Amino acid sequence: MSSVIISGDTSGAVTVTVPAVAGTNTVTIPASTGTVMVSGNMPAFSASSGTIATGIGTNQITLTESLDTANCFTSSTFTPTVAGLYLITLQVYTNLPAGTGSGAAIYKNGVSVAGQYADSVTSIGSIHSTSILLSMNGTTDNVKAYSYFGTSGYSLTSAGFQGVLVRSN
Repeated sequence: MSSVIISGDTSGAVTVTVPAVAGTNTVTIPASTGTVMVSGNMPAFSASSGTIATGIGTNQITLTESLDTANCFTSSTFTPTVAGLYLITLQVYTNLPAGTGSGAAIYKNGVSVAGQYADSVTSIGSIHSTSILLSMNGTTDNVKAYSYFGTSGYSLTSAGFQGVLVRSN
């Protein structure tokens, strides 16, 4: 195996190691400014409902993370540390009876930016799914998952909330 070491002025060194395999190994670096993204530093998360949400109206969903590649998911909130475009998805299953309304919404910085609602579901239980491609600044922008219930006494049965960096700025 061979290595190339590039020393920086103040930031240490970068080591590129080439695997010992026959043939030519080529890496093309585009003429672009900004952060070079590799699989190790691309923020992504996946979380599911950890606490069952109840009550009429719009409720933030309390989630338990199952994947958080860049430690950006805390307290049911995704705040990515890399500026770019993110694909955010939300799936919610509610157990409301037929004839009642329910829904799911993705909020960015406290404002609803995507949602899927039904004023009157036709059977017991309903699934709501929504997704959006969002520009996020990599510092203060955050997203959260919400559910909506049109009547009291019923609850969120389960939820899945995911996000991944599609392209850095």
